[in-house]
Amino acid sequence: MTRVLVIDDEPQIVRALVINLKARKYEVDAAHDGTTALQLAAARHPDVVVLDLGLPDMDGVEVIRGLRGWTRVPILVLSARHTSDEKVEALDAGADDYVTKPFGMDELLARLRAAVRRAEPVGAGDGEVTVVDTGEFTVDLAAKKVNRGGRDVRLTPTEWHLLEVLVRNTGRLVSQRQLLQEVWGPSYGTETNYLRVYMAQLRRKLEADPSHPKHFITEPGMGYRFER
Repeated sequence: MTRVLVIDDEPQIVRALVINLKARKYEVDAAHDGTTALQLAAARHPDVVVLDLGLPDMDGVEVIRGLRGWTRVPILVLSARHTSDEKVEALDAGADDYVTKPFGMDELLARLRAAVRRAEPVGAGDGEVTVVDTGEFTVDLAAKKVNRGGRDVRLTPTEWHLLEVLVRNTGRLVSQRQLLQEVWGPSYGTETNYLRVYMAQLRRKLEADPSHPKHFITEPGMGYRFER
């Protein structure tokens, strides 16, 4: 049974989440502050975390960093903060997705299910998935090859590196800053025009309809997401 850790200091939201999650056969733990949340996470090892950023004792981003120090558990941020900078900060710290308050329960539960599904294929060591098939093209991470329609697609080293980061984070929103720093280096972080150019090249080489991409999705002002 999937265990969810809910971290929020608003009792009515916690109550609504606990009721809805338990009704769908999830096991649920709840914490109202960051300190308790980190202790619960260490003791109970949740399969997914739902986290509010506005906690009474510490910022939720600190909780994300604390969790990322020892676990890759999916973290779904739930917050009233609407600005792109705040969302990007949470994603850069290691969050997997971001839902803005007020939210629809159905959407939140769908995103939670998706986060759990994405985490399932990633095992320890040999369990990692190395071949991703979209139905239109195949990415072989181990061989560093892309095949489309039975033919290998030639990618530049930068195109491949960008593709690799996105594919290894399938379904996750990867921030612009994270992509720039992983592909171009730690001194980069604001050169978003690089991303636009190279994403256009990947779409042209791999998407059936580059002007209406199905696999390389732009989240305006935030980052990009690869979907199978």
